[in-house]
Amino acid sequence: MSHSPFAPGRFLFGGDYNPEQWPREVWLEDIELMKRAKVNTVTIGVFSWAMLEPREGEFDAGWLDDIIALLTDAGVGFFLATPTASPPPWFTIAHPDALPLRADGTPVLHGSRDTYAISAPAYRGAARRVARFLGERYGAHPGLRGWHIHNEYGTIDHGPHAARAFRAWLSEKYGTLENLNDAWYTAFWSQRYDNWEEVLPPQQTQYLHNPAQVVDFKRFCSDEMLAAYGEQVEEIRATGSAAPVTTNFMLPTWNHLEQWAWSDAQDFVSVDHYLDTAGPDGEAHVAYGSDLTRSWAGGPWVLMEQNATGIRVGDRTIVKEPDRMIRNSVGYIARGSQSSLFFQWRAGAAGSEMWHGAMVPHVGGDSRSYEAIVRLGEMLERIEEVAEPPADGRVLEAEIGIVWHAEGWWSLETPHLPNEALDYADEVRATHRSFWRAGLPVDFVRPGGDAQRYRLLVVPALYAMNSDTVAWIEEYVAAGGHVIVSFFSGVVDSSQRVVPGGYPGMLRELLGIRVEEIRPLVEGERLALADGLVGELWSERVHLEGAEATTTYTSGSLAGAPAITRRAHGAGSAVYVSTRLTPESRDALLADVASDLGLRPTVEGAIALGVEAIRRRGAASDYLFLLHHGSAPVRVEGGGVDLVTGAEDAFTLEPGGVAVIREAAAAWSITAATGV
Repeated sequence: MSHSPFAPGRFLFGGDYNPEQWPREVWLEDIELMKRAKVNTVTIGVFSWAMLEPREGEFDAGWLDDIIALLTDAGVGFFLATPTASPPPWFTIAHPDALPLRADGTPVLHGSRDTYAISAPAYRGAARRVARFLGERYGAHPGLRGWHIHNEYGTIDHGPHAARAFRAWLSEKYGTLENLNDAWYTAFWSQRYDNWEEVLPPQQTQYLHNPAQVVDFKRFCSDEMLAAYGEQVEEIRATGSAAPVTTNFMLPTWNHLEQWAWSDAQDFVSVDHYLDTAGPDGEAHVAYGSDLTRSWAGGPWVLMEQNATGIRVGDRTIVKEPDRMIRNSVGYIARGSQSSLFFQWRAGAAGSEMWHGAMVPHVGGDSRSYEAIVRLGEMLERIEEVAEPPADGRVLEAEIGIVWHAEGWWSLETPHLPNEALDYADEVRATHRSFWRAGLPVDFVRPGGDAQRYRLLVVPALYAMNSDTVAWIEEYVAAGGHVIVSFFSGVVDSSQRVVPGGYPGMLRELLGIRVEEIRPLVEGERLALADGLVGELWSERVHLEGAEATTTYTSGSLAGAPAITRRAHGAGSAVYVSTRLTPESRDALLADVASDLGLRPTVEGAIALGVEAIRRRGAASDYLFLLHHGSAPVRVEGGGVDLVTGAEDAFTLEPGGVAVIREAAAAWSITAATGV
């Protein structure tokens, strides 16, 4: 990363700001509220294309000049967004071919956001033009923290421009139609192609799509959007602006991008993260989103958006209590975020997201939610020394790695799998959640990445693999690593073609097993294992071919058959789990394996008392973050000072509270505060 927005000794604090939606007297009120809350950063311009370029090729940036001047005078820096996620009405009228088509051929019309066909020349040209204008006008501004390119890339187009670009992408990848036909297995259902013009995106069909075509189209879409992103960066760099660039990933549900490649193309990685449950699992979700983003970034990262006041669950928004907002915000920072940014600064008076949470709610500054924002701003100043990362950028030390790849998700979205209730994101998140409940820090790892620093590597449901990934896992184990591979991993190659001779064909030799048949379980069915663990959703008939069974199934037609196996390989070992374990069983298995390897929680016994403990490395010290999600006070004892309260060595942490301890010693105890 050649550029960084991370100023030493400061966390970025603020959020998306949309002054174009408000009269100027409100701007002045906003500035005063920002100063009171110690806001130091806002993101501007995200959805401002219609204001910025009211007619094609004619720009009006006077309003943007004015608000930037006000922010600068107040000491508030800014990320400047290119507004290309939301083309204005004049663009769609002038260039109707640049509207995206759904898979069924239905055009996506103007009236919302993200109405663009990513491959349309008119759209790409207009995006370059507005990026160049902004770069020339603001690229050297002293208040510019960085460039926020586009917003939440992810609009998928199945129209003629996409078809043309997809064919070009396929031609570059496969070279010849013969190679394409072989990779896509087009002998099935008479799908053989004899002319490139016959190849289409996976549009609406009578029945099931070709799995190889589906995954290749998703690869293409990620690459095509990355190319569009790169064009905007080129325009900005051509103006001489050296400010760092990013684009905001979207979690938890969007998966249109291959995040490892995208992370490599950014100066810093940023993410929008929204909780999807109001229950206790939301705390684990903060950790999941943070660990995933930190791993993509390879170090510190930016939380670009979160919700200050609400959690959207199904058809309603549940209130996010002020203490939880603060605790979650500090939780992101504990796991490497350099910011606490929100969508948005002021709740909209109207429009499609007027009920989205905000730092300043509809009622204004006289509200408990805004007062919580003030408290958070004060707290971030008190812990600002944490913001300077160590020289190597490794803000967390983890000895457990979970393999993550977007293509794993895409492959499990292909049609007509043995059990379509199996979901890649669910499996990865459940694996992470088990380690979170054990109090063990983890990273996520890209296939082929540096894995040797991990004592334990877990591969959840990586259905498709290539030979390089297999060799990487084998080398990791041979060198002394320990791997746990879940069911339905390594079954097909990167063209979604089954490796014959028994599952999991790509990993059969390493694991020392052969799966004869996959046996999905009906909803609600469970299978007991001999060691007390319980499986659900999935089971397999496993034969040993060099491995040993560590436990077996105890009932039904699989009674006595291996359920979990282990094989030594080189200096390490490989474990295979042939069923989806229930949450309690998964917790037990992963905690036991970690314990056998000598891996210990950050603070023993903390999670049982409702306290999440994370150790973040800094330039001059390590910092122990404590987030109390429980319901009773706890006693904290060790060596160090809590930057939040000033307490030293021993103190009581109340439910809902947080502590950020500059450590003088790494040994800490957390116990129930009986009698305190």
